Amino acid sequence: MSTTQSERLRELLEPLVSSQGLDLEEIEVDSVGRKRVLRVVVDSDTGADLDQIADVSRGLSAKLDETDAMGEGEYTLEVGTPGAERLLTEHRHYVRAVGRLVRFQLAEGGELVARIVEADEDGLALEVPGVKGRKATVRRLAFPEIDRARVQVEFNRKDKKEEEA
Repeated sequence: MSTTQSERLRELLEPLVSSQGLDLEEIEVDSVGRKRVLRVVVDSDTGADLDQIADVSRGLSAKLDETDAMGEGEYTLEVGTPGAERLLTEHRHYVRAVGRLVRFQLAEGGELVARIVEADEDGLALEVPGVKGRKATVRRLAFPEIDRARVQVEFNRKDKKEEEA
């Protein structure tokens, strides 16, 4: 998808997504055989439920039908939320990931897996798990030190209610 088309689609769709209380995270157009697929990823601080996704999908579909933003030809619209192992690219993503385990690729090389305890304007407070029975340690990581960050799936994660009990 050309940058111009991506920007045009974002300008067209973002106000509609925002009016539903959601953030437009990603727009992607893929060709699948002769058909095209427009994937729109939305999210919010509290997540998005199926009813919200359905409402946004209907609204986006109507908006796209009344414009020529997708050009001629058939396309499929897919609206969803970020996956479980989402890439963190915006400040709001880090705020939403507080309490989650994240794999960081550091700007100066190396890797760190830690739980985000707090996110502020300058960086993150992290809890780094202890190794071989050692206690976890707290570490500060400034945003410029992060090259990439991706949320990790935890199958045995305790929720906050269990930890407080």
